[in-house]
Amino acid sequence: MKWLFGLCFCALLVSPSFAGTDEKPDWAPSKFGAADRLGAMNYLTAEKAAAAAKLVTTGKTYALGMVTGRSTPAYPPRKYDVLVLQLDDGTGKPFGLNAGTSNDDIVETFVGIGSQIDGLGHFGKNHYYYNGVHASEFVATDGLKQFGTHTLPPVATRGILLDMTKAYDGVLVPDGTAFNKREIDAATRRAGITIEQGDIVLFHTGKMAATEGETTLPPAVPGLGLEGAQYLADMGVVAVGTDTWALEVIPFENEGRFFEVHQTLLTKNGVYLLENMVTTELAADGVTEFFFTLGVPRLEGTVQAIINPVGIR
Repeated sequence: MKWLFGLCFCALLVSPSFAGTDEKPDWAPSKFGAADRLGAMNYLTAEKAAAAAKLVTTGKTYALGMVTGRSTPAYPPRKYDVLVLQLDDGTGKPFGLNAGTSNDDIVETFVGIGSQIDGLGHFGKNHYYYNGVHASEFVATDGLKQFGTHTLPPVATRGILLDMTKAYDGVLVPDGTAFNKREIDAATRRAGITIEQGDIVLFHTGKMAATEGETTLPPAVPGLGLEGAQYLADMGVVAVGTDTWALEVIPFENEGRFFEVHQTLLTKNGVYLLENMVTTELAADGVTEFFFTLGVPRLEGTVQAIINPVGIR
C-alpha cells in the first residue's frame, strides 16, 4: 500500500494533469446552477424518500458501516486513536449525593478512514472542484469554507445493491475488474431492477470479507471504471459505494491517471463516494433494493466523514 501512496503523491507533483495551471474547468457550471454546492444531493426529495420508505417490508436493519479503530486499514498517513479521560476504573471517589461516576474521551483521527463519505471538497482537477470552484475560494487549514460535509442534508432514499460476485464464483470479484456500462447493465438485469434518479448504488465485491482482519489496505481491488462512473452520474444517482477502500478499480484503467473515477464523480458530476461499505449481509440475504438512510455527522468544515448508514428492508 505504501508504494501506491508514494506513487500517487509523486504523480501529483509532476503530472501535467495536476500541475496547478490556469486551465478553466469544462464541467462548470453545474446543471443545478453556478451557485450550487450540493451536487447530486439535489436529487433527494420528499417524494423520493416516501417512495423508498415503502420498500420496508420486514423491518430488518443492516449496519453498512464498519467499526473504526486503531487497527483499521487506512490510506497513509491516516490513522485513528482514542483517549479515555476521567477513567472510571472503580477506584475513584463518586460525586454528589447520588454517587455519580463518569468517563469522557478524546478521539484523534483522520475522518477519511473506515466507512466514509467523500464530500465535494475532497477531489478536484488543477485545484478546481465541483462547479468550477477554485481551492483558493474555500480551502483553509481550519476547515472548508464551502463543501463542508456538515452542510449535507439528511439522506433518506432508495438504496440499490449490485452483487457483482454473481458474475464470478459468488464469493469474490477478481482484483483489477472494472465495472463499466456492460457490467452494470448485466448486474441490474440479474437483480431485476432499474436504477433511477435519486438512488444510491452500492457494489458488493466480496473484497471486505476476503480481507477481514488485515491491517493494511490491499494494493489492488475491483471497482468502478470511468465509463461506469459517468454512466451512473448520467442516471442521476446521489452516491456510489463499494465494499473496498478505493471505490474505483485498482490498478487504474489508464496508467498515470490517478483516481480519475473520483474526479469524474465528485469534481465533474457532484456525485458522492461511499467507501468501505459493509455489504456482506445484504448480499447474503439477496437484497437488491432497500431503504437507505444516513445522517452525516455535522462536524463543521470537514472534507469527509466517518459514517454508518443504515439499510432497512
